[in-house]
Amino acid sequence: MENHNNSLIASIKNNLSKYESCSSDFDLNPDMAFNQKLNFLEASVLIPILTFKQDLEILLTQRSVNLKNHPGQISFPGGKKEKFDRSAVETALRETEEEVGLNRQLVEIIASLPTHKTATGFIIRPYIGIVRQSFQETLQCDEVDEIFTVPFDHILNEKNFSVQTRKWNGSQRRYYIVPYGPHYIWGATARILLNLSRALTQ
Repeated sequence: MENHNNSLIASIKNNLSKYESCSSDFDLNPDMAFNQKLNFLEASVLIPILTFKQDLEILLTQRSVNLKNHPGQISFPGGKKEKFDRSAVETALRETEEEVGLNRQLVEIIASLPTHKTATGFIIRPYIGIVRQSFQETLQCDEVDEIFTVPFDHILNEKNFSVQTRKWNGSQRRYYIVPYGPHYIWGATARILLNLSRALTQ
């Protein structure tokens, strides 16, 4: 299994180095008002790939229903950049450790995906991190309601992604989804996962 994981990790590094296309919530919604000069808040997230499992899995969280931004939604661990963060990757690692208890020393950052702009005013930088050993999950209960994993192969199959529509701020908004079991993964999280899938399969 270790050789298989190492081969896949090498493939991720090689393929992602060629992938430069940024994305945004506005890609599917060209009629939505979008001010390019808007001061987006910087945020970073970690895409933890667990290689100590029998098959590769991606760790995701369900946000607390009490949060102001994106309550109850599925997301990657991460958050808004703080003044004391020295870099975007430090933001992702710090927030992940705070939210789910994953010590940053256990994470090997192997690449980053292009940024994603959200309709709620964030610009997100996703980092891909390899986690080679198990850890004690510790939820930050005021921010995270649940941790779960999705098989890496589920994300690599673009047929699992689709586009849906819902009413938002008085107009119809289109967005990607990639459901898994009882979990409805949509919006920015689904789009970032689609970027990852396309980076590795196209």
